[in-house]
Amino acid sequence: MSFLNTIKQKAKQAQKTIVLPESYDIRTLQAADKILKEELAKLIIIGDEDKIKSLAAGLDLSGAQIINPNTFDKLDEYVDTLYELRKSKGLTKEQAKELLLTKDLFLGVMMVKTGFADGMVAGAANSTADVLRPSLQILKTAPNTKIVSSFFLMIVPDCEYGENGIFVFGDCGLNQSPNAEELAAIANCSAKSFMQLTEKKAKVAMLSHSTMGSAKHPDVTKMQEATRIARELYPELQIDGELQPDAAIVPEIGRFKAPDCKNAGEANVLIFPNLDAG
Repeated sequence: MSFLNTIKQKAKQAQKTIVLPESYDIRTLQAADKILKEELAKLIIIGDEDKIKSLAAGLDLSGAQIINPNTFDKLDEYVDTLYELRKSKGLTKEQAKELLLTKDLFLGVMMVKTGFADGMVAGAANSTADVLRPSLQILKTAPNTKIVSSFFLMIVPDCEYGENGIFVFGDCGLNQSPNAEELAAIANCSAKSFMQLTEKKAKVAMLSHSTMGSAKHPDVTKMQEATRIARELYPELQIDGELQPDAAIVPEIGRFKAPDCKNAGEANVLIFPNLDAG
């Protein structure tokens, strides 16, 4: 069974409830149609039911629960909860209600916060910052989280590199130019995500234009320092750096360029120095 099919099988068994707040983007509705057909999750779609059905002509969304914020029976309860969560930041009840009525991302996150849903998927029609804002304000981060970061799960068909073509790339979507300590934390979080998704050992490479001191530059030093910090703070983490991408994932090049690095040529978690690189 392929990795994607394994993920789908787990989702099918778990039957979690997922909120889709970007209901006026046709891609969201097309995805919902497919999810329902494959019975991968229970769905809540936020928006005006008539408008959604008009946009979804030819799609079958009958298995989804469509919730209009204006008629949602839990709205007052959510207003009170959001107000209590954010009143110390100056949020009034009137502002809380306005957010929940006009910002579907906030309503979706409140559904997750209260246990009405298990998760939310967004970002097709909203910026990363807009998606993250309600999550950070309402859900907060996991305990001991040093930095919020993103990762891409990359699946390359018929690929011998990584974990049979499976990689995690971090952070390629959120932190513009993280420092060494932040990169170490990103490496740790990305490795945990890789292991959670694949149930395989994470082999982390801190990427650079240099391999083990072949070039001298502050950017190289940053990745060397990040590797040192990660080893110190997360001793269970299998990590090497700095490595060029070919030395990180191609075995024969890794053995040649970095013979003393355990992950050289075998990395499946690639940590980029900044967003431009990723």
